[in-house]
Amino acid sequence: MTQITANLPLLGFAAWSGTGKTTVLEAMLPKLVARGIRVAVIKHAHHNFDIDKEGKDSYRLRKAGAAQMLISSRYRRAIVTETPDEEATLPQLIAQLDQTQLDLILVEGFKQLHFPKIELHRQEVGKPWLHPEDSNIIAVAANVPVETHLPTLDINDLDQITDFVAEFAQNSQRQSESAQSLSCSNVDASGMLSVAQGIEQILSQLSAPQEQVSVALEQALGQIVAQDILSPVNVPQHTNSAMDGYAIRGDDLDRDHYQVIGQVMAGHCFDQPLEPGQAVRIMTGAPVPQHADTVIMREQASQTGDIVTFNRTMGAIRQGQNVRQAGEDLALGQVAVAAGTKITAPELGMIASLGLDTVSIRPPLKVAIFSTGDEVQAPGEAQKPNCIYDSNRYTLTAMLTKAGCEVIDMGIIEDSEETLTSTLLQAAEQADMILSSGGVSVGDADYIKTVLSQLGAINFWRINMRPGRPLAFGQIQGIPFFGLPGNPVAVMVTFLQFVEPALRKMQGMTDWQPTVFNAIAEQPLRSRPGRTEYSRGFYSIDANGRLVVRSTGKQGSGILRSMSEANCLIEILPEQPGIEVGESVRVIPLTDRL
Repeated sequence: MTQITANLPLLGFAAWSGTGKTTVLEAMLPKLVARGIRVAVIKHAHHNFDIDKEGKDSYRLRKAGAAQMLISSRYRRAIVTETPDEEATLPQLIAQLDQTQLDLILVEGFKQLHFPKIELHRQEVGKPWLHPEDSNIIAVAANVPVETHLPTLDINDLDQITDFVAEFAQNSQRQSESAQSLSCSNVDASGMLSVAQGIEQILSQLSAPQEQVSVALEQALGQIVAQDILSPVNVPQHTNSAMDGYAIRGDDLDRDHYQVIGQVMAGHCFDQPLEPGQAVRIMTGAPVPQHADTVIMREQASQTGDIVTFNRTMGAIRQGQNVRQAGEDLALGQVAVAAGTKITAPELGMIASLGLDTVSIRPPLKVAIFSTGDEVQAPGEAQKPNCIYDSNRYTLTAMLTKAGCEVIDMGIIEDSEETLTSTLLQAAEQADMILSSGGVSVGDADYIKTVLSQLGAINFWRINMRPGRPLAFGQIQGIPFFGLPGNPVAVMVTFLQFVEPALRKMQGMTDWQPTVFNAIAEQPLRSRPGRTEYSRGFYSIDANGRLVVRSTGKQGSGILRSMSEANCLIEILPEQPGIEVGESVRVIPLTDRL
């Protein structure tokens, strides 16, 4: 079931067909308008429909006083947009309303979705009650008594229903003024930062690099290009043949046969202009002679002596075929590789094809890392009572190396103010960024926060996400510092969501974004409404060619096995309290990031 939110009070009317939802709304709307309440109505139709005709529901509701009228069905929605392939969702419909001109949104239908609703019930319809199975119902309007803890209304008393709706709108508006939105781009009512806002605040405090160094092409793999690489030549340099065959003139295609006057191999040229009736045998990559602009493949040709004929039944001969023009890949002066690009195998090949053996790159970032806590000890030692082995430094080292960084390992730091101060000062002198794991949760030793605040400007945030809620970020003597959680999985998730975007900006990669796509859930995925949830998952292609995803098992922040078996993170957004089987969910692939 999907959590639905809007910037305005949102109230639905849930009922079985035949109960008279439209009739109630039609009678109530003038009463709401008379009270100065600006109302929009969204109606869900389960069938084909025509809009704004006299007698139709949309016409009746608009005439009754709806300032904006939006109706949707499986086949189309109005404001008129044909939608034969996919029905609009309620959030999409809400987004089409001009909410600046409204005070209240009423919804008829969409009874399976997660938002406040009034149940309408008439005994003569013969259908069961809805409220026992729907926790989103906030009141019941019926024509028979009902046993419920919810407020009860008389379905035939329009003034009573109107009073309830008006009061709901007023109360909701007051609540929204202090804290309403569950959007992933805002702080929620608990004061926690959203994921999006945390990323935004971090990136706003970082600058793109200015330094650059020149390295040999063999050492450039994985590095970031510091300035645009312009092509010093046309690629290809000459107009050349795309295959083995015969070069002829494009204005001389209708002859029965041609005289072969020479042969040109790749790396050589034929320096005589081609006259009508003449052909040159040519190899792939060889420059075509002057006046020649068409190549017929060898399989289509038959040569006897110096005469060649072409079998036109194998394919029509068209002017310009099988010829690659000079500069069609890259023109002289064109940007071959843009600044901020990560150099992979294709870029290496491109740069080499230009005749360049060096490239200007951003120097690899140096990142200092350390773990904190007297309970943390190094692998290889005999385990002490009540202690755990440090996995976080090894995980961070691998992820930083994958991101093209040089790692300065400061080891495990004991819980003392003196040691932490010394370590941070050393790290700030040597590194471009500092990462710690552990020691940033609410209730951790006060000296950690004291030391950090003495050496720089650090914010301690609670991020509205799971795993990875505690996060510290700021500057230590001008060097960016991240204090990550202590739980191993939370360390990886917070690194991916917050540290990597920061690294990419500091590496000079402009507008870097992780790859994200949608997949179909193969199992129910649960989450708490209003919080971004990251589950470890495994995506694949099913027998129908669909991208599907499932969880890798238990999702505790300390369970590393579920992360090692994952090839993605499943991102459940704050407005999604859960994902049912068959529903679409966001997937963040982990390939090349872990």
